[in-house]
Amino acid sequence: MTDLQTVADRIEIQVLPGEFSDAGMMRDYDRLAALFTEDGVLRIPAADVRFTGPEEIREGIERLRSRWEYFVQTAHPGVVRVDGDSAYGRAYIVEFGRLRDGTSHSNHSLYHDRYRRTPDGWRFTERLYEIRYLDTGALTGAPPEPTRAG
Repeated sequence: MTDLQTVADRIEIQVLPGEFSDAGMMRDYDRLAALFTEDGVLRIPAADVRFTGPEEIREGIERLRSRWEYFVQTAHPGVVRVDGDSAYGRAYIVEFGRLRDGTSHSNHSLYHDRYRRTPDGWRFTERLYEIRYLDTGALTGAPPEPTRAG
């Protein structure tokens, strides 16, 4: 039987990928960066990206995000394995969007994650992004026009 602390740890850890996606979608880069330990690393090998530490992660994600006309990312639960004050897991990701240069990008990917318990709760120590399916065909949709409340 699993003890209550392990269950609580798994729940707290499984929230992190959704928080990461939500912070990115809402352009809340301070919140996104706060999800990482001081020595945390975000790696996206296909884009030759490696950011280390919350400040570099914050600045790097903001810079990358500024290249997109629109961008949508959803996170889906994966596995989490807890070992004391560290853990590892995966989160499954679906993304699509159009860059400001007019090119499009749609993919199914996963993050290979490592976590550490901190005084402020669980945080990412590493996120390694791996694309499993990529489509660069033109996306014909667009964000809806904002509506005015009457």
